[in-house]
Order: sequence, then C-alpha cells, then structure tokens
Amino acid sequence: MISLQNKLRQMGVTFATLTDYAYHYWRPVKNLPCLIWFEVGEENSFHADDHKACQNIQGEVHVYTKTEFDPLMDAVQDALNDLGVAWTWRDANYEDETNLIHYSWVWNVATDGTR
Repeated sequence: MISLQNKLRQMGVTFATLTDYAYHYWRPVKNLPCLIWFEVGEENSFHADDHKACQNIQGEVHVYTKTEFDPLMDAVQDALNDLGVAWTWRDANYEDETNLIHYSWVWNVATDGTR
C-alpha cells in the first residue's frame, strides 16, 4: 500500500508553505492567521482478496483569522487541489468568544493497494 504517512507528511509540508503558523492537531492562541489540520478517521475504505485494497482517510483544515476575505482561504483550496486530495468547503463562522473568523474544510486522501 502507498504510504499514508508520506501523503500526510506532504500535506503538512504544503500547508507550511501557506503560512508561518500551520499546525498539526492544535492551535496556539497568539499567532494569526493560523491553519490547523488533522485527521479524523477512515471512511469508505474497502478490502479485496483478504487485504485492504483502498484506505480513505478523512481530515479537516481550519483557518482562524481576523481578516475578512483572508487570501489564505483561496490558498488552502489551491493547495488541496495541488495535493490531489478530494475536499469540501464546510463553512465560515464568526466566533463571538474569540472575535475570529473561522473557515473549515473536510478533505479525503486515499491510498491504493499497490506498492
């Protein structure tokens, strides 16, 4: 199977080119705009001939900013396209408690059963 870790590492490298504040799993309070990405689980994978033939990992990307129409929003979508992963823009919200605009996307990355 093609290494899932290699695909995930490449996502991290790509996101780090978009902003100095790209993080895997967590968000510090101080630095903005920031991007957080993480995996949430496996979905729609399948098995054939007694092995996993395709593994599909689902994850999320979140951007927190104080800038309306932050260009990082388009940069994230371009990066997801360049990475060749399937993705869906989920939403944009204003968070009253933090005074931040919060954008989010869901992504899916698949590996096949070949090496």
